Amino acid sequence: MRDIYDVAVLGAGPAGLTAALYAARANLKTVLIEQLGPGGQMATTATIENYPGFAEPIDGVELAMRMLQQAEGFGAEIVYDQVETVEFSRAIKEIKVSSAIYNARAVIIATGASPRKLAVPGEARFTGQGVSYCATCDGALYANKQVMVVGGGDTAVEDALFLTRFASSVTLVHRRDKLRAVSALVACAVSNPKIHFAYNTVVKNIYGDKKVEGVVLADVITKEERAMPLDGVFVCVGQIPNTNYLGAKLPLDEYGYVVTHEEVATAWPGVFVAGDVRQKPFRQVATAVGDGALAAHAADKYLGEAMR
Repeated sequence: MRDIYDVAVLGAGPAGLTAALYAARANLKTVLIEQLGPGGQMATTATIENYPGFAEPIDGVELAMRMLQQAEGFGAEIVYDQVETVEFSRAIKEIKVSSAIYNARAVIIATGASPRKLAVPGEARFTGQGVSYCATCDGALYANKQVMVVGGGDTAVEDALFLTRFASSVTLVHRRDKLRAVSALVACAVSNPKIHFAYNTVVKNIYGDKKVEGVVLADVITKEERAMPLDGVFVCVGQIPNTNYLGAKLPLDEYGYVVTHEEVATAWPGVFVAGDVRQKPFRQVATAVGDGALAAHAADKYLGEAMR
């Protein structure tokens, strides 16, 4: 018979790492399943300045490795594999990955979210060759070059500001007539001489030979199109929750986020959710960590009650 874990945590972003840490520290047999590497989107952030307890900025990868070290130190087992399907209807939950099946009495879903794509010609072809979804990962590659940021929210404006450290020019493209970012960020962007704005504008095409050489932009009002030569396109148009593997096993909202009850509980007893994958109004490393701790506590309580 396969080993049965007390808790299986799916995803090793800040929510999953924290959940594994708290579960293992509670002396629960814990497995943490991650498709790629620890940290999730946090690992793509070069500088984290607002995480409590760190007076000096910390690199996202370093923070992730510290969290992983803590979780493993308390006995959490980490498995690097892709979750394919899940079964939550029985007391012992089943998680099928590409190479094995894991069983657990409780599951914490913390698989996060992925960048939303523009779905325009050239985007897929030039991903990694001029198209990026992470300014802090790739910004340094565009020293003294012309780049574009697509989006109008906080992340888009933050990325545009970050890219001015390297690029000679940053064009911020937004499909509406004003940005959705908070006023403080907008004020910083407007006052930065390197940042230029293209409102009521969308990207229709990304072109080039072996790498990005430019984009075709279209005015959403006049429909007029124009080509704009540049070296890089940074896409910041939102996130898509990583919930495909769930199928119809859990209720999702209209955007694909897991619907929760009583904070981190789901429709299935013993199944909890934490971090960016759940329906919530605010997504930050700090809120993900809080979710992870809360989910682990809820799982511990559930297991205690189930064993009575």
